[in-house]
Amino acid sequence: MAKNKKPVNEMSFLDHLEDLRWLLVRSSAVIVFMAIVTYFFSDYIFDQIIFGPTRTDFVTYRFFCDVAHRLGMTGDICVNELPFVIQNTSMEGQVNIFIWTCITAGFILAVPYILYEVWKFISPALYNKEKQNASLFIVASSLLFFLGVLFGYFLIVPLSVNFVATFSISSVVKNEFNLESYIGMIKTSVIAAGLFFELPIIIYFLSKLGMVTPDFLRKYRKYAIIIVLIVAAIVTPPDVVSQISVSIPMLIIYEASIFISVFVYKNKLKNG
Repeated sequence: MAKNKKPVNEMSFLDHLEDLRWLLVRSSAVIVFMAIVTYFFSDYIFDQIIFGPTRTDFVTYRFFCDVAHRLGMTGDICVNELPFVIQNTSMEGQVNIFIWTCITAGFILAVPYILYEVWKFISPALYNKEKQNASLFIVASSLLFFLGVLFGYFLIVPLSVNFVATFSISSVVKNEFNLESYIGMIKTSVIAAGLFFELPIIIYFLSKLGMVTPDFLRKYRKYAIIIVLIVAAIVTPPDVVSQISVSIPMLIIYEASIFISVFVYKNKLKNG
């Protein structure tokens, strides 16, 4: 740990692996620490955050209901009932869910530090001018990730919960969701959305490496739009307001990625 760090052009493959190992060790330690911190707020996390979308007075349901009334729309947009129960069917189910939920929350809270570690790992391969943008990279990446997490929690999760709760193939079947399935859906939705919102940052580095070009992103824009619309149709109820609310932010992220790729590409041409 105390040894002097070699210049990047003198580092062997094993030296890079050693750096990566310590990155993972330090990041894991911070995740565990933040998981311990979340333990003291576990009652609020479970009652108000995780199980919030199971209540009809959740902020997202009320928002869409208000918007529908303002637009003069009729139909079943307002959520008046969520006919399902959540049950635990495993002896150690609640214990495992408690531990892994704290770890997941710890990971989300530790993302700024993880990004800092990632920046330290890749910065030796960057130019001095680019190294000066460390703060901008960490702040922008963290904000995008947290925006994605909020997008997943306040849009994708409640719309998905409402859809699966009200969908029925027969009145004979009653919805009794497994606790692990419900928590898994929330974790997948928020983390996937958080990572998707990192797309502009990923495109920036891929463009710097020449692996992605603006023409490539424009060429496959139509496929991206189709994928976004399919995802929005799957995770939302069959109403236009919900589908637009999910689709537009995702399309904006994709268009922002194209703009960033254009910016990088022009700079590369300018600098030769």
